[in-house]
Amino acid sequence: MFVRSSRRWWTSVLVAVPILSCAAAGLAQGQSGPPYDLLIRGGTVVDGTGRARYRADVAVQGDRIARVSTTPIDPTGARRVIDATGRIVAPGFIDLHAHLEPLLRLPAAESHVRQGVTLALGGPDGGSPLPLAPYMDSAQRAGLGINVAYLVGHNAIRTRVMGLADRAPTAPELARMQALVEEGMRDGAFGLSTGLRYIPGFYSATDEVVALSRVAAARGGIYTSHLREEGLGLFEGVGEAIRIGREARIPIVLTHHKAIGKAMWGQSVRTLAMVDSARAAGIDVMIDQYPYTASQTGLSVLIPPWALADGDSALARRMRDPVLRDSILRGVIDYIVNDRGGGDIRRVQFGRVAWQPALEGKTLFDWATQRGVPTTPEGAAPLVVEGQLNGGATMIYHVIDEGDVRRIMQHPQTMIASDGRLTVPGEGAAHPRAYGTFPRVLGRYVREVGLLTLEEGVHKMTGMPAARLGLTGRGVIAEGASADLVVFDAATVADRATFADPHQYPAGIGDVLVNGVPVVSGGTMTAARPGKVLRHVPSR
Repeated sequence: MFVRSSRRWWTSVLVAVPILSCAAAGLAQGQSGPPYDLLIRGGTVVDGTGRARYRADVAVQGDRIARVSTTPIDPTGARRVIDATGRIVAPGFIDLHAHLEPLLRLPAAESHVRQGVTLALGGPDGGSPLPLAPYMDSAQRAGLGINVAYLVGHNAIRTRVMGLADRAPTAPELARMQALVEEGMRDGAFGLSTGLRYIPGFYSATDEVVALSRVAAARGGIYTSHLREEGLGLFEGVGEAIRIGREARIPIVLTHHKAIGKAMWGQSVRTLAMVDSARAAGIDVMIDQYPYTASQTGLSVLIPPWALADGDSALARRMRDPVLRDSILRGVIDYIVNDRGGGDIRRVQFGRVAWQPALEGKTLFDWATQRGVPTTPEGAAPLVVEGQLNGGATMIYHVIDEGDVRRIMQHPQTMIASDGRLTVPGEGAAHPRAYGTFPRVLGRYVREVGLLTLEEGVHKMTGMPAARLGLTGRGVIAEGASADLVVFDAATVADRATFADPHQYPAGIGDVLVNGVPVVSGGTMTAARPGKVLRHVPSR
């Protein structure tokens, strides 16, 4: 059995920080001019460890925090001063589940940075660039407004080796997939992600995932799992992830944990008990979560996975067979009634629809009405398949219970992560999480509801995910730590993005520093692009 001790990790940070601090101070004393590049003065520090807030000035030299002082630092000793009086100074937020696919097109990552995010982990749900190294090199050359890191994706690897085949790999194919995980880890991946609800990951047996996870574990990586099922098969999905962690001896993150569909509402009581039992048995399992009652994923999740094998052309052939067509449509109806459809096609909302942009923001009910078919699961089922054959669509599914959101958020092993895709205003009907995840937790669940203390909320966004990634000197405010910082107003921080009007930046995030450089100043994006691609160093 295995447990990564977060206590040992914090001890190592606190021991290492004074050494780094002395080095930073020595550099400052040995140079001409002001000793600090930037001073954040008068603020209240919430340092990311979960400890109580305190008033302190924070001085930055280069890309490091040079000094944290509970007595005022002379502002004449800094080239630039940020007055944080009445505001919170926290570590930059770390997003453990980010869809960074548009990064090379949107390198400023404004939709994330404006939330206070300074590091985002890409490659979730089994999808990642392959090979990783040249992609990460391209990202670094692009000039980033944010730090990024990556997981290597099981679905990407399986597609490379086996296409969309619905079968077990041969021994040579499994060996090739293991080699690609190894290559990804050597390229700097922080671990392996799976999307077992998606194609082709759905076609893999647990033993296949264990075999690949062992490769990542041998290099000090983690395992993040989009569960095989989050609706009626939720318990089995959680159990499978725990089994993978146990047999591969790898730390686990149950990513965007939730209970989908009315039949499963309230069942987070049981899944969280499963997490507690696994941890008591020595299995290192944690959770990440976004603070919304709707998920976003493809239209294809409403179609039985067996019908999607070998691609859309195969789906079209199956639909021409009367017997298979009937089975497919009955499967779609079942998913609408019992799973992502929530039993009501008004709950199924279109996001991005390349083949009919006028549907963006509308619902499956709206489309059925437009087409003159019954506004029932039975009437909508053929439209779902038609939409997939047209090229698919990004969908928003309003099928999560607020009670489960709150229960999961309060769990001591839950971290905050957006599952958001980088975006800019005007691009489809985005999920509001792309703009508002972190401010929403701070504004709604910390300030308004009181579900978490401010210290707890910040810890779930900073110190906890940094520890999960094994990143010392990030996710905390301490002398010698990386100068990834966010300054916000605890009284006004809030998400503005809604499902009806998602393209809105949040309120209350005044200043964001990435590697010591302001990328948001006074609530406005700067032209600075100091972000870095972080590469995991394999443990052996």
